[in-house]
Amino acid sequence: MANSSQVTEFLLLGFSSFGELQPVLFVLFLCLYLIILSGNFTIISVIHLDRSLHTPMYFFLCVLSTSEVFYTIVILPKMLINLLSVLRTLSFMGCATQMFFFLGFAATNCLLLGVMGYDRYTAICQPLRYPVLMNWRVCGQLAASCIVSGFLISLVGTTLVFSLPFCGSNKVNHYFCDISPVIQLACAETYVNELVIFICGVLALVVPLIFICISYGFIVHTILKIPSAEGKRKAFSTCASHLIVVIVHYGCASSVYLRPSAKYSSGKDRLVTVTYTIITPLLNPMVYSLRNKDVQLAIRKMIGKTGVSLKTL
Repeated sequence: MANSSQVTEFLLLGFSSFGELQPVLFVLFLCLYLIILSGNFTIISVIHLDRSLHTPMYFFLCVLSTSEVFYTIVILPKMLINLLSVLRTLSFMGCATQMFFFLGFAATNCLLLGVMGYDRYTAICQPLRYPVLMNWRVCGQLAASCIVSGFLISLVGTTLVFSLPFCGSNKVNHYFCDISPVIQLACAETYVNELVIFICGVLALVVPLIFICISYGFIVHTILKIPSAEGKRKAFSTCASHLIVVIVHYGCASSVYLRPSAKYSSGKDRLVTVTYTIITPLLNPMVYSLRNKDVQLAIRKMIGKTGVSLKTL
């Protein structure tokens, strides 16, 4: 190791194996990225402007959409540039920075989904105490706790990866600096580092998921007691959007981060990673806007006001 040169930059292989298809992928991913940004910005704007949506549920949705925007900004612009570039390098510090912010926003999203599950539990199972249990002070504290905890988990994970020596290959077989493809390049024993990273993954993924499952256990038990079929349908509809996002997000992320990096498969993992770095941020605004009548009504009102103002001009 003493005679080996220290890695100062990483080469992101990304989708280089796709050859001539890369321009097609660029157009596809660019369109999806623009839809992600416009969809999430629409959700944020509508919730901010419509006072009827100033409730805990939509507050957390707004925070989640904001986090999703930054989450994609960390990865997708660089990926798009690399699809059209011959030189796909990223400095050592740039790689560490990208990993830190990606993991931070990813962990924040996981924790926020857990808090949103608790919000649904209190709304359905504790309706009379809901205004007290989920007042604005509590909502702010829960959102701040998710952000701080998410970036603390990210700080531990990123530090454990980049405290290792990198003195061999610098080719990252991925389209961004993720844990498994980067830690495989380390020229030292990584068992302890991977064990602690696995524990961080459990805290960010498994603990919120268990919390969500318990919350929905109580929710289903309460809904089944509702006498009318219409009441049951309305109660289930308020949870359906959240459940869809939870299943896709946790399912894909768990398959990548809750296993040893030695089992990393570049082709399979890259496909799964596309799901939770592109499809999930795309799915979030679409699911919440298409399935939610309150959001649909607020969007129509906002478009109506815009139309009136344009006619006035």
